[in-house]
Amino acid sequence: MKTNMLLSLLAVCVAAACQAQAATWGEPIGPSQSDFGGVGLMQVPTARMAKEGEFSLNYRDNDQYRFYSASLMLFPWLETTVRYTDVRTRLYSRVEGFSGDQSYKDKAFDIKLRLWQEGFWLPEVAVGTRDLGGTGLFDSEYLVATKAWGPLDFTLGIGWGYLGNSGNIKNPFCSYDDKFCHRREGFGSAGSVNGDELFKGPASIFGGIEYQTPWQPLRLKLEYEGNDYQGDYAGRLEQRSKVNVGAVYRLTDWADINASYERGNTFTFGFTLHSNFNALSTRHLDSRKPGYRPQPQPEILQHTAVANQLTQLKYNAGLDAPNLQVKGRTLYVTGEQVKYRDTQQGVDRANIILMNDLPENIDTLRVTQTRYNLPQVTTETNVSSLRQQLEGYPLGHEQPLAQRRVDPVDPGKTEQGYYIEKGRLSYGLSPVLNQSVGGPESFYMYQAGINANADYWLTQHLLVGGGLFANLANNYNKFNYDGRPIDSSLPRVRTHIRDYVENNVYVNNLQANWFQYFGNGFYGQMYGGYLETMYGGVGAEVLYRPLDASWAVGVDANYVKQRDWDNMMKFTDYKAPTGHLTAYWQPWFMNHVLVKMSVGEYLAKDKGGTIDVSKRFDSGVTVGAYATLTNVSGDEYGEGDFTKGFYISVPMDLFTVTHNRGRAQVNWTPLTRDGGQMLGRKYQLYDMTSDRDIHFR
Repeated sequence: MKTNMLLSLLAVCVAAACQAQAATWGEPIGPSQSDFGGVGLMQVPTARMAKEGEFSLNYRDNDQYRFYSASLMLFPWLETTVRYTDVRTRLYSRVEGFSGDQSYKDKAFDIKLRLWQEGFWLPEVAVGTRDLGGTGLFDSEYLVATKAWGPLDFTLGIGWGYLGNSGNIKNPFCSYDDKFCHRREGFGSAGSVNGDELFKGPASIFGGIEYQTPWQPLRLKLEYEGNDYQGDYAGRLEQRSKVNVGAVYRLTDWADINASYERGNTFTFGFTLHSNFNALSTRHLDSRKPGYRPQPQPEILQHTAVANQLTQLKYNAGLDAPNLQVKGRTLYVTGEQVKYRDTQQGVDRANIILMNDLPENIDTLRVTQTRYNLPQVTTETNVSSLRQQLEGYPLGHEQPLAQRRVDPVDPGKTEQGYYIEKGRLSYGLSPVLNQSVGGPESFYMYQAGINANADYWLTQHLLVGGGLFANLANNYNKFNYDGRPIDSSLPRVRTHIRDYVENNVYVNNLQANWFQYFGNGFYGQMYGGYLETMYGGVGAEVLYRPLDASWAVGVDANYVKQRDWDNMMKFTDYKAPTGHLTAYWQPWFMNHVLVKMSVGEYLAKDKGGTIDVSKRFDSGVTVGAYATLTNVSGDEYGEGDFTKGFYISVPMDLFTVTHNRGRAQVNWTPLTRDGGQMLGRKYQLYDMTSDRDIHFR
């Protein structure tokens, strides 16, 4: 009877497809998300990929599970998914009182890699894995192909692990080696990564169809799955049918709702919110770009003309505290770009402003950008070439602009010099949200507050400043972790967080910084004071960053003491040296990717390395992930085995009507533990010198 029903449904779909071939059919509105997150049908994946930069937040709910997931297309060929699963039939902890009545939460990470794109005859093909490492409640591997025919998208694949539990075919890898015939029973430990079980155990065929109805917001799904639900963590689940049916309805261009009937007895519903990090943009209110209206000046700078230039350089070109000087036949401008993320916009505006009131003897313009009074880069432009470009070339005689970026050029003191003085004092208020997701004590722990900060330049190189934090709300009173396993000697360098956040008002940061540019791409800083919420001390950093290079290298060394949570102006007896050698690399074969690799000693005096990989999208949004492995064993570290996390850095001008260079960062840390913990330094030279990188502003 079930077979007849399936055949009938397939016949209806095929008939609709045949009818569609004779008519003009609208393009599907894009791939949809599965129950687990990532492009797919319901329980099974497809080979389809969303557009590069597509970001989806997903929620699905049924009798046994709630799935919370975020999926991101890092590249056109790579899909990544992070998921939390709420197992409604299990408690988080067997230890009475530790987790209260919180149901079990499982963390997972999925990847899907496209092997080749769909052609006229060949289907799209992808390989992927679900729940890579950790407890592996849903650990699976799969090879899947998808082919479109009119409004229908056909999928056929083979799955192992959770996707292949019913074992409706023999594992093809068994013929190669007997070890592939068996898979680990039970579940792993949280946070660990285990690749030993890939493509092992029973295997199953799965497949399905996604149908784009004539009413474009509505899509229908039908799938045949290879799981039998007999080994689920939620308990042995009844499966009356291996055929699932569902529907997706697009409410707006950023929201879908989903409903499905699965296993022949279970309703699942949910929604997806999505955006594209490459397409995010906003219109800004901005002063009009200066027009080219040349009024040549005598060889000596005229006060009235210079006053107008300085004002426009600051407010139109975004160069704070502009300094204008003449030396020989070169006009020098120095200032800090505070307005445009794309600093070339500020340079272009500055050049026009200078050209409109240019002394007659000037043949070269040099615009130098600074940050924190550190020279970054000088843009050198030939006046004759720029004049030709502004006035227009004769048709067929266009020439490239004679302009280049060079290491910062200091004209020194000159007789002809004018400037707008830099303000020494800056201050402000900012909201702060510290958070931890997925802990055994509470699924979501947070601290929300307000930070009042002020900075004052004592000299051109010496900056003093700090922040006063006011705690508005937090639930870290639920944090019960005592910091270590019983047999470990690992010091509690981060797990006193509950004790710190119980303070309502405290000095979060108070330090002095000396910044210095040594020339030839070398930068340095020295600092001392209360460096972060939990530590104070002294330190120094040196960075070598060649101009417009794809690499840089830096080293920091620090000596810190732990701040006393009972009186945060004092220190405990714990002290530690900590520091790292860090290499920065932007691979030529991956656009807008930054790889940071650090080795050194961490706050708990453990030694090891951290790798941090981030991708910047066209909108300026940066998404990254990091992992730290040290000489601390998994048993000493505790749940999670090693330090890891994700972050999203968002340009603030995506949310404002005016241009600005501010950024906001959201960090996601699965667990707060003591191993592999870095000092939270306020200033990082690599971030402060981003204008030296033409690709990574």
